[in-house]
Amino acid sequence: MIERRQQAERYGRKSERLAELFLRIKFYRILARRVKTPVGELDLVAQRGNQIIFVEVKARRGRGALYMALEQIKPHRHRRAAQYWLAKNEQYASHQKQFDVIGLAPWRWPIHIQNTFMAEDVYEG
Repeated sequence: MIERRQQAERYGRKSERLAELFLRIKFYRILARRVKTPVGELDLVAQRGNQIIFVEVKARRGRGALYMALEQIKPHRHRRAAQYWLAKNEQYASHQKQFDVIGLAPWRWPIHIQNTFMAEDVYEG
């Protein structure tokens, strides 16, 4: 059981690094990785121009499982974690906010879903 959990943790970290590389290739600047807050976790926080993008990375062993994982994302947890991060990083409060998801499956090009859910109620500073 512990070994399986450790493998999942390693797979998740590797997936987040791949997602980060994918975003860098698309000219995103990575501001934070694996942000743990009392109200939730953010996999990546990126910037592109005047936008702050909160990125959820989902990696699964197959496309079918990946699409199922994308459907299970809970926007309220990401919004609260984003609010917490913005309160600690007020210099980004006036930026536009966006929530993206990057889906990864072996031997497939990453799926980048922009504006996965609305960011209108995220802290505006």
